[in-house]
Amino acid sequence: MASRLIGAAFDRAVRRPDVGMCLRLNHWGMRAAVRRYFTVVSRLGDGGLWYALIATFPVFDAGHRWSVSAQMAIAGVLALVLYRWLKRHTRRPRPYVAHREIFALTAPLDEFSFPSGHTLHAVSFSTVALAHEPMLAWVLVPFTASVALSRVVLGLHYPSDVVVAFGIGAVLGNLVLAIGPSLGL
Repeated sequence: MASRLIGAAFDRAVRRPDVGMCLRLNHWGMRAAVRRYFTVVSRLGDGGLWYALIATFPVFDAGHRWSVSAQMAIAGVLALVLYRWLKRHTRRPRPYVAHREIFALTAPLDEFSFPSGHTLHAVSFSTVALAHEPMLAWVLVPFTASVALSRVVLGLHYPSDVVVAFGIGAVLGNLVLAIGPSLGL
């Protein structure tokens, strides 16, 4: 009895709003300009932009900036390992698979929805980069927010996948910043 009540409360509080928001944002993404923008942002969030940023830091200050690049690389590896482990163990179907009224507006990189790897990486990379170079906030904050939003708009993730990935990414980024000096970074 208690488990049914908890399940019903969870459904009302999380599942229904999650699907509803996903549906609204996905249908907004049917507009050509919206779909194009978020598809481009999503592809940039696949890794290319982050790798370029990692490679760029040492160019501007060879001594100190190698440590920023190393910290970003460590954050990326930790994010990859954790997100793959979570996807393999949670196996949450993507919204477009579970709900016929939600459409994949671009091809996914893997099979499962939880958590959003794009968001997790964007937040962890941005957390590390901004701790060292706050002047990049005007670019990284809107880009990271756009990457996170793109995942829902494109029908690949639920909002809860993105919110949890955001939290995990922030924790990972801050963890790397905290342990970096003890690693000589």
